[in-house]
Amino acid sequence: MEAFQKNKFEALTGMRAVAAIMVFVYHNRKYWRNDLPFEIMRFISEWHIGVTVFFVLSGFLLAYRYEEKPLESKKSYLKYILLRIARIFPLYWILLSTFFLDVKYSKDVDTYFLQYSLFYSLFEKYSVSGIVQAWSLTVEFFFYLFAPFLFLLLKKNWSYCILFLAGFFLVGWGIGYGLHEYNGNPEGFLYPLKFMTGSTFFGRSSEFFFGMGLAYLMKKEKGIQFLKKLKRSTLLGGISIILLTIAIAFFARNNFVHGVERWEGRLIHEFLLPVAIITFFWGLMSEKTWISKVLSSKLLILLGNASFVFYLIHLSYFNMKLKSYIYLPDRNFVLLWICSIIIYLLIEKPLYEKCRKLIAKIK
Repeated sequence: MEAFQKNKFEALTGMRAVAAIMVFVYHNRKYWRNDLPFEIMRFISEWHIGVTVFFVLSGFLLAYRYEEKPLESKKSYLKYILLRIARIFPLYWILLSTFFLDVKYSKDVDTYFLQYSLFYSLFEKYSVSGIVQAWSLTVEFFFYLFAPFLFLLLKKNWSYCILFLAGFFLVGWGIGYGLHEYNGNPEGFLYPLKFMTGSTFFGRSSEFFFGMGLAYLMKKEKGIQFLKKLKRSTLLGGISIILLTIAIAFFARNNFVHGVERWEGRLIHEFLLPVAIITFFWGLMSEKTWISKVLSSKLLILLGNASFVFYLIHLSYFNMKLKSYIYLPDRNFVLLWICSIIIYLLIEKPLYEKCRKLIAKIK
């Protein structure tokens, strides 16, 4: 246990950079649609799984660090949730405000409250407005709200946690479907089912659950003993991620759809892929391989730390604005990373540190 705490999961930080790069390639795949074979294109079309890596990693890190401790008192929960707000909202608000001030780009978007609160991504009608990719922040924040409670349930009995998440899914589906039956649900609040399943915490909670499961096993002596029985976890997990991604892609009919749009692909994505990811994570933490060495390098750790910025600027407003000034053959890939590092070092990191110090003063 001490060894894991000392190395601070460097390889997992580097893995954040890999996940961000996968999402970048996924969002730019349209440029290679006519140049690459269909089999390769539909494989790349599933690289949205970079977001799944982020979700599983969030589930693991929050459960490992906090467990159910925020539930000890109202003050401890308040400080916990304020830290989570400070982690994602300030930078998002800065980018969103810049977007709204530039009316050339934001003139057709007037859902200010929904955008600033991140509630916009609960409505299918607004889900592709503003900073589009920020939908995942809404999913993350829902997890932040419930994480300590979920870990408490997990410690008592894993089936309690599963039942809660299954019930949460049914509540989301019931609300969306009920509104559809009542008034047509014209804005698509938690509706249709495909949208709710793919773009909200109601449908994607299993990804966080498996990450929490890895943290739970690492906190238990029997769990550690079980994990240590796994041999070559990095290789096993890595190959499994590739094979399961290919399996999901198999259900894509053409280059314009995803395998997860079929129920078979969605089930693989939600219940098998996270298992492969946590196996790979365990390998990164417990084995010394060339992969863990690369991911633990100073460059990858820096990119991993800047990956949140990269995720928020690689698409939508910032990216479009950058393209209006300069557009390089690599789709501004390197330039976006340079911008991300600068923003991380000069804005995101110092802003978070300042918020963290203010929150620590709460009595």
